[in-house]
Amino acid sequence: MSDTKNKSKRRRKKAQEKAEARAHWETLETADRHDLYERSVQNTEAEIDFVEQVWSEIRGRTATVLREDFCGTAQTSAEWIRRRDDNHSIGVDLDEEVVAWGMARNRERLTEDQLERMDIRLENVLDVSIRPVETVLAMNFSYFLFKTRDDLRGYFEKVHASLVDDGLFVLDAYGGSDSFTEMEEERDLDGFTYVWDQNHYNPINGDVVNKIHFHFPDGTKMKDAFIYEWRLWTLPEITELLLEAGFSKASVYWEGTEEDGEDGNGEFTAETVGEACAGWIVYIVAEK
Repeated sequence: MSDTKNKSKRRRKKAQEKAEARAHWETLETADRHDLYERSVQNTEAEIDFVEQVWSEIRGRTATVLREDFCGTAQTSAEWIRRRDDNHSIGVDLDEEVVAWGMARNRERLTEDQLERMDIRLENVLDVSIRPVETVLAMNFSYFLFKTRDDLRGYFEKVHASLVDDGLFVLDAYGGSDSFTEMEEERDLDGFTYVWDQNHYNPINGDVVNKIHFHFPDGTKMKDAFIYEWRLWTLPEITELLLEAGFSKASVYWEGTEEDGEDGNGEFTAETVGEACAGWIVYIVAEK
């Protein structure tokens, strides 16, 4: 084949690749904020992998009943249900709009049998009354909305009371020197850009206002798709309050690094010493 024909073929292939990429582009008009959130923020497979890991390591068995607090679209509950045929989940959230969206999406991604094993409660996590469960999850830093020690301890006490005798409470936290800085961080994803905006930090009381924006290839933007008014809790504060709430042990699971020492490797182990890096996300496991 001649060089001219080769060049023409490469041009057609490149044009086809660009067209396929454009087909995945989101715009402000077509995008759905909850769908973008699930695709950019959550990694439910990894979260459930971790739940199964700690049950195996700490209790030497598997768990079947999980409660997802601040469940939002209940994507994590859906992942739990898919793992095994005897798994059951309970999702709890106050936001009627996001719960309705999540249930509509779950009807698409779960079978009828799986949906029957999912119980979504439009209730306050402080007031919900259910049978004792093996695992309670509070992910995506959702419990940071409790801004005083008394309020956060009170929530932890409610979780403690809702667990079976050998139950586990699994939550996450973030921090590092960058977490105290008012800044924006962008991440390019499939068809859109995710923007994490640390919009405000008050060093006197620890209050933060964090926002999520989405930017699209056509130049349109979804500003303030999500806004969070939290207290930026530190790990010693969280673990001390868990113990004050009655848990027998609270362990921090730190992520390991790749061989080049640059990025996390997705493997979390219980540690008592962490690296003083600019940014980190950890799991915390509290044992009843």
